[in-house]
Amino acid sequence: MKKQILIIIFLLSSSVLFSQEKMFIHKTDKMTLGALVAEIDSIYFSADGATAFFRIGDTLVQYPITGIDSITFGENSNTIHITYNGANVTVVNPLAFEGVSVMVDGADVTVNAVTNTQDINFSLSGATSDGMFKIYTAKRYNLLLNGVTITNPDGPAINVQSEKKTSVILGEGTINTLTDGPIYAEPPSGEDQDGAFFSEAKLVFSGTGSLIINGFGEDQHGLCSDDEIEFNGGIITVNSAEKDGIHANDGLIITVGAITVTSSGDGIDGDEGYLTITGGSVTTVNNDDDVKGIASDSSLVISGGIVNITVTGDQSKGITSDFPITLSGGSITIHNSGDAVLEPSGSGYDPSYCTAIKSDEEINISGADITIVASGRAGKGLSSDGDIVMTAGTLHVTSTGNGATYLNPSGVLDAYVATCLSSDGDIYITGGSVITSSSGTGGKGFSSDRELHIGDAASVPVIQITTTGARIYISGQGQNAKYAEAKAVKSDSAVVIINGNITIASADDGIKSEASIEIDNATITVTNSEEGLEAPFITVNSGNIHISASDDCINTTFGTGGEWDDGSLLTINGGYIMVTTSGGDGLDSNGDILFTGGTTIVHGPPSAPEVGMDYNGSCNMDGGFLVISGTNSNMTQAPGNTSDQHCLKIMSNQNFSSSTLFHIQDASANNILTFQPARNYHSIIFSSSALLGGSSYSIYTGGTCSGTNLDGLYTGGTYSGGTFRKTFTINNIITNVNF
Repeated sequence: MKKQILIIIFLLSSSVLFSQEKMFIHKTDKMTLGALVAEIDSIYFSADGATAFFRIGDTLVQYPITGIDSITFGENSNTIHITYNGANVTVVNPLAFEGVSVMVDGADVTVNAVTNTQDINFSLSGATSDGMFKIYTAKRYNLLLNGVTITNPDGPAINVQSEKKTSVILGEGTINTLTDGPIYAEPPSGEDQDGAFFSEAKLVFSGTGSLIINGFGEDQHGLCSDDEIEFNGGIITVNSAEKDGIHANDGLIITVGAITVTSSGDGIDGDEGYLTITGGSVTTVNNDDDVKGIASDSSLVISGGIVNITVTGDQSKGITSDFPITLSGGSITIHNSGDAVLEPSGSGYDPSYCTAIKSDEEINISGADITIVASGRAGKGLSSDGDIVMTAGTLHVTSTGNGATYLNPSGVLDAYVATCLSSDGDIYITGGSVITSSSGTGGKGFSSDRELHIGDAASVPVIQITTTGARIYISGQGQNAKYAEAKAVKSDSAVVIINGNITIASADDGIKSEASIEIDNATITVTNSEEGLEAPFITVNSGNIHISASDDCINTTFGTGGEWDDGSLLTINGGYIMVTTSGGDGLDSNGDILFTGGTTIVHGPPSAPEVGMDYNGSCNMDGGFLVISGTNSNMTQAPGNTSDQHCLKIMSNQNFSSSTLFHIQDASANNILTFQPARNYHSIIFSSSALLGGSSYSIYTGGTCSGTNLDGLYTGGTYSGGTFRKTFTINNIITNVNF
C-alpha cells in the first residue's frame, strides 16, 4: 500500500516536474534532502515494499519506507535550513546530493561540504541547551543567524573548521545567543577550538541583527578566529570570556556595527595581525589585572567610529600595540583606574603602569577626538617607547593618581608618578588641541626622554597643561634633597616651540629642559609655577610670553647650584616677554644673558635678597626694550658695560607702592618710560633705544597717565601730576641713578 502511495505521489507530481527543479525527500527523523530533478534516474522499491531506492546521478541511496514522511517538489535553492528544537534538530538540505552532508547527533550538527559551489547559505534558527554547529567546507559560504540560541556544555557553540571565508549575516530583528561550557571535550587530532564561537577561517559579520556570546570556557576566548575578523554590521555583545572577548589571530577590522565586550582577558585583540576601526561603535570593559581593552601586535589604526574603553585592573592598558598606533579620526574615550605594579628587576623593581594608550613604537594622532581619565596610582594617559606625534584632533587627559617611591633596578630609591603624555622618544605637537590635568603627587603633564617640538610654520596647536600635585620626597637633605616634582613639561633634551597657544599652570616648573628651550612665534602663558622656564640654554626669538612664578620666572642653569658661571645662556632676540615673580628672580642665569631685541618686562620680587635680574657671567644689552622693577637688594644688577645699548640702574631708599607710577621723560618732556610695577619697588632697571648718550632725562613718581596700560607698561596718552625726583645725563653705557 505504501509503495502504491509513493508511486501515486510521484505520478501526480510529474506534471510539474518541468517547472520544479528539485525533489525533496522529507524523512521522519526531521531531515529533508533535496535532489535535482534532472539528476534523478529512477525511483524503485524493494520486493517486500519496505525500502525505497533513489538513483540520483551516480549515487544510489535507500531509505526505509517507514522513514519517509513525504516527497515534494520545489524550486532550486542553495540555502540549508537548520532549526534547533531543544534536544533535536530539523534540517532542510537542498544540496544533499551535491556534496553537502549534514549529520545530526541529538542537537549536535556537523556539516561536511565538499561541493565546488560557493556562497552556500547555512541558516540557523531555534534553540538548544545541549548542541552545537560545526562545519567543514572547502569553499566560502554564508552563515545566516536567524534567531538561534545554542549552548554547548563541552565545547564551542559554533565551530568553523574551514580555511575559507565565512560570512556571518545577522538576520534583521533577530537575537542570536551562543554559550559554551567551562570544560571542553577533547577535539579531533589537529583541530583547534578556542572559543564559544570559533573559526579557522576569516569571519565577516554583517546584517542588522544581534549576536550575544557568553564565554565560560576555561582558558578560552569568546569570539575567536585563527584568521581575520571583519565587522561590517550587526550588534555583537560578548558578555564574558575567560580569555579575550574577541580574538583574531591575523587581524581585525571594524567598519560598521555596535560591539560591546566584557572579558577577563583582553577586550579585542588583533594578535599578530593589524587592528583597524573605521566606523561603528566599540565598548570594552576589562576589570582584571594586566589586560588590554584593544590590542594588536601589529599596526593599530582608528580612523572613525566611537570607542569607549574601561580598564580597572592594575598595569592594564586601554589601547596598546607593539607597532605604531595611528588615531586619525573618531571619538575615543578611555577610563583607566588600575594601579602601577612593581615588577622585580635587577637590584630593585621596574614599574609597569596602567595606561590609556601604549605603543612600543610610536603614537600618531591626526584627527581623533580623545578623552582620557586616569585615576589609578601613577596612572598614565599616553605612553610611547618611541615618539608621540600629534598633527590634528583633540586630546584631553585627566590624571588624578598619586605617585610613590620605590627601589629602581639599580637599587637606588626613586619615584614613579602619573604622566599625561610620556615618551621615551620625541614628542611633536604640531596641530590640534591638547588639554592635560594632573593632580596626583609628583604628576606631570608632558614628559619626553628626548626632544619636545610644538607647532610649525603653518600650524598653531592649542595646549593647556595643569599640574597641582605636591612633590614627593625621595632622598637626601638640604640642597642635595631629591624630589619627584609635578612639572608641567619636562624634557631630557631640547624643547623647540615654533608656534602655538600654550597655557600652563604648574605646581612646580612650567617648562623644564635638561638641554635647551627655543621659542619662536608662540603665545605662552604660565599662570602659576615654581619656575616658569628652566634649561641650560633658553632662546626667545619671537612670540608673546607671560610667566608668573613663585621662584625664578626664567632660569638658565646646568643645575649645579652656586654663584659661579656655569656656562648657561639666556638669549632674547625678539618677542614680547612679561614675567612676575612672587619670591625668586625674574630673570636668572647661572651663566650669561644676551638681549638683542624684543620687549622684556620684569615685575621683580617683593623683598630682598631676590632681584629682578640675576646673572653669574655677563649680560649684554645689544638691542630691544627692557624694564625691571625690583627690591633694594645690594645684589641688584643691570646689564654689563660691554652692552651696545644704553642702560639705567635706578635705585632709591624709598619703598614705592605698586600703585605708584614710575616715569622718565627727556628734556623736551617726551615720554620715555611710564611703568607701574606689580608690587612695591625700590629699583628700576631700564634700557631702550630711546636712551641717547649725552642727553638729559628726568624721573617722576606717582601721578597718572591717560595711555594704555599693558602689563604695567603705558603707551600713548599723557603723563601728569607726578612728583619730580631727579634729572640726570647719560654719559656711559650703564648709568647709575640714585635718589
